[in-house]
Amino acid sequence: MNSKDIYRSVRNFLFSNLNKQFLVFLFFLLLSGIFWLMMTLNETYEKEVPIPVRVVAAPKNVVLTSREVDTVHAVINDKGWVLLAYLYGDRLGTIGIPFKSYDRNNGSGHVSSSELRRMVEQRLEISSKVVSIKPERLTFYYNNGESKRVPVRWTGRVIPDQMYFISHVVYNPDSVDVYASKEKLDSIRAIYTEPLNHVNFRDTLNVHCRLSHPSDIKVVPERVSISFHTDILTEETIDGVPIHCINLPKGKVLRTFPAKVKIHFISGARQVSTLRAEDFTVVADYREIEQNHAEKCNIYLRSSPQGTSRVTLDTKQVDYVIEEE
Repeated sequence: MNSKDIYRSVRNFLFSNLNKQFLVFLFFLLLSGIFWLMMTLNETYEKEVPIPVRVVAAPKNVVLTSREVDTVHAVINDKGWVLLAYLYGDRLGTIGIPFKSYDRNNGSGHVSSSELRRMVEQRLEISSKVVSIKPERLTFYYNNGESKRVPVRWTGRVIPDQMYFISHVVYNPDSVDVYASKEKLDSIRAIYTEPLNHVNFRDTLNVHCRLSHPSDIKVVPERVSISFHTDILTEETIDGVPIHCINLPKGKVLRTFPAKVKIHFISGARQVSTLRAEDFTVVADYREIEQNHAEKCNIYLRSSPQGTSRVTLDTKQVDYVIEEE
């Protein structure tokens, strides 16, 4: 079948007696829809319209610590077709706030509700009326380029599956630049993420998240990537951990029996193979021995490697002798 035959078949189908009636119905349905839309858009409505606002003409040495582009929400009263143009067209554009006109020379600037209303009304049609504006006052913050580099830390609820634990956390980047007033910079030690909520995972968890900070602080970059590496928990034992003596005066030697002890702990399966007896520190305190004069002396776990938990000694007391050098 060639194109002429196809055209003839479609024409005969559309303009058969039955389909002629259907086409007439569709035409009047479309026409009535157009009239209904015109009447609807000609009615008066109140609609909230978001309008971008930007601080402009700031000096070169000034760094805006608040968001460079904010949004004003204006409730406008007008006919539907006008509101439609505001919402889906570029009629309103972005309102520029001259920096010098509203700077208070104290690290901040304020634009009152009446000023915001005036700026919005200048962009509206004559028939449009502003009913209300949010926020009532627009505030921006800045400094003269003072910054500080601080580490990133995660916060929230990140819990791996049972029998797994977080072996280490990798941040990318691991620190960010913070711009704020000198007083605030002095008090900032780290920047934290927005609260995270991830549970029951086994493999490495990769998260892309925003950083949380007050509105008068600028953080570069605003987003970071975090990798939570997991490992399987396992209970292990290391034998031969030496006992060291602390607070031992010159000329004295403390000998313990045994000289080395066994330690039980829980750690990740990957880390266990890298641990050695020398990574743990077990001590006996000479001053305590002198005070008690007991037959046995107490020994204590003083330090253990990062990533180990529930570290316990196989024994808490040992025999000893004190000798002169």
